[in-house]
Amino acid sequence: MRFLALIMAVLVSARPAAAGTPNPPASCQRRCGDMEIPYPFGIGPGCYHDTGQGDITFGFTCNLTRSGTYQTFSGEAVEVLGVSLRRGQARIRNDIVPWCYDPASRSMDDETQPWVDLSDSQFRLSVEANRLVVVGCNSFAYVRSVNTGKEYMTGCMATCPSAGQLENGSCSGMGCCEAAIPRGINTYQTLFEHKFNTSNITGFSRCSYAVLMEATAFSFQTTYVTTGDFVESTGGKVPLVLDWVVGKETCAEAARNATGYMCASGNSECVDSSNGPGYLCNCSRGYDGNPYVPDGCQDVNECDDARFKYPCSVPGTCVNTAGGFLCSCPDKTTGNAYNGTCEAKKSQLGVRMAVGTSIGLVVLVITLSCAYMIHQRRRLAAVKQRYFKQHGGLLLFEEMKSKQGLSFTLFTKEELEEATGNFDERNVLGKGGNGTVYKGALKDKRLMAVKKCKLVSERKEKEFGKEMLILSQVNHRNVVKLYGCCLEVEVPMLVYEFVPNGTLHELIHDRRHHSSGARVSFATRLKIAHETAEALAYLHSWASPPIIHGDVKSPNILIDEGLAAKVSDFGASALAPTDEAQFVTLVQGTYGYLDPEYMQTSKLTSKSDVYSFGVVLLELLTCRKAMNLQAPLEEEINLSAHFLLAMGERRLGEILDEQIKGEQSMELIEQVAELAKQCLEMASEKRPSMREVAEELDRVRKLSQHPWGQETSGEELKALLAGSPGSCSEIELSNGYVSITDSAYLGVQSPR
Repeated sequence: MRFLALIMAVLVSARPAAAGTPNPPASCQRRCGDMEIPYPFGIGPGCYHDTGQGDITFGFTCNLTRSGTYQTFSGEAVEVLGVSLRRGQARIRNDIVPWCYDPASRSMDDETQPWVDLSDSQFRLSVEANRLVVVGCNSFAYVRSVNTGKEYMTGCMATCPSAGQLENGSCSGMGCCEAAIPRGINTYQTLFEHKFNTSNITGFSRCSYAVLMEATAFSFQTTYVTTGDFVESTGGKVPLVLDWVVGKETCAEAARNATGYMCASGNSECVDSSNGPGYLCNCSRGYDGNPYVPDGCQDVNECDDARFKYPCSVPGTCVNTAGGFLCSCPDKTTGNAYNGTCEAKKSQLGVRMAVGTSIGLVVLVITLSCAYMIHQRRRLAAVKQRYFKQHGGLLLFEEMKSKQGLSFTLFTKEELEEATGNFDERNVLGKGGNGTVYKGALKDKRLMAVKKCKLVSERKEKEFGKEMLILSQVNHRNVVKLYGCCLEVEVPMLVYEFVPNGTLHELIHDRRHHSSGARVSFATRLKIAHETAEALAYLHSWASPPIIHGDVKSPNILIDEGLAAKVSDFGASALAPTDEAQFVTLVQGTYGYLDPEYMQTSKLTSKSDVYSFGVVLLELLTCRKAMNLQAPLEEEINLSAHFLLAMGERRLGEILDEQIKGEQSMELIEQVAELAKQCLEMASEKRPSMREVAEELDRVRKLSQHPWGQETSGEELKALLAGSPGSCSEIELSNGYVSITDSAYLGVQSPR
């Protein structure tokens, strides 16, 4: 039996096609089985587009499978399902990545997908058409990518609290989850987070799976989890959509090079790619065919083409024209053949009557238009009122009236549009998973930050007004103040005080700060950590009811002019749940900061904030990011895992920031590191509360402000104080601390 396949070659020894305006020979093979292979793709030398840069990924070969069907392949034997000239896309088959429990080793296997690199080709992953799909239980998978120095990562977690909760066609986190991929990536690797052990669910789901695939080609089946037949039912491969371009210039740049411009047909037009740099060609409106070859775009006969519905309302009146058509009434008739009727021409009296009728119709249309506009305005007002009621606005309004002196404002949509320049992109302060924040200014010149949320849960929607009233009464110097909200829109908008000095993430990670010589001292880092802990402790312990932040991370800690910390984005947080019904079913947050117990149980608690704060402490100690996809070793990708490994092997000094090792005693730094370790305990009940964390940081901060908090040993401290006025009557060295008994220093302990 013959074995034949269509392959897009990476290297060929035959002579490549000449670069420039295409004119492939008529003898070129244009089909492989049932699949058409239009130029710029082709089989054999001279039949495909050569970019002139050593890139020949438009070149195909064709073979026949043992089953007698034709297949197409791209790159290193990657099967191609089809190509589209108009959409500029190619569909290929992509391998599913399995992750299975090995009973022999009692651990998950280490199978990892190799890097997929499209950077040297004309292909990119389609952002709109593809999704990351994860199938399994207690499995977190993600796609990592590094492009031109930028790191990208997206992922999601599939959980299975109960097999009975799985549902065919539902991919919302139970047994299956989906995640959108970031724009512009052309290299990627699909990985599983090895922190999760699924041995406890191997009775019905030994394996989990992850794959980048075409979103519309996936429909979840419960058997994918209960019997593990995801690979068997698909053959281990699923469709993936790639966008392609014929050149990496813009249309304006490509048109200047007449010999290399690819839009060869006279009735074609150039279109800039929406997925990174490059351009495509399309036939002009009213034309169809191949825009990449001379005379490839031919006029479409809309009157006779079976692909189109007859375009005229009167049969027999369509006349084809170049690039279009006309609907013309026959001789001795008049009317509208496009969307009306053709009638015999009437007498002059009839014409006058028709004119009079037309005028009456115009008056009627104007009257109806005015009535329609009035109706639309009333309808818009009704919609605003409905949203206002839906988000608890009436209840909130009554509460505001009953509480005199409450500093909270209900803004209108028009007020916020005016304050932000109609939400101008130039006023964007930041974008995140929960929404976009804009800088704005009210009429009294007061600056503010306006957050347009992407979505609000159904539970929060019902209680939104009530929760906003609670959050508006949060009054702590280290928590960003909530000024008010706008409830007359589908998704409410929040208005905060404006904090001008950026985020903690920018302060410790942005190279611009360090290149200008602005180094962050240990004392400043300890101050920021202490103030952040005090703010979170306030939210957990003294807010009524308690508030769980839910997304503690360095980008959500703002820094003001005096380098004071202000915890932000707590408006997207949750009031502490009071029953099991309030536990979330879809884990949300920022990977690298997420509490592992929360990811497994979907139960958000105050101890989840403690874990995330522990990661922030590590950032302050190491000046390393929570996730570093460019790390040379896999163990260094996740900061918390790297830190815990270093602490276990007594290698803390290797990962600390060099600056703080030289300006502060190692004992104090080790105490902060030990506190971070306690915050990162896997079991939440072993972690301290935020109140305890704040008290410990306050103690360490006071110690660091005394002379013995610097690089001074206990013996040196005795010598230092022996000849000083009011010197200590007794200095004891025990358990790693210097205890000083003197009226001037009573009760203070310093690490030895």
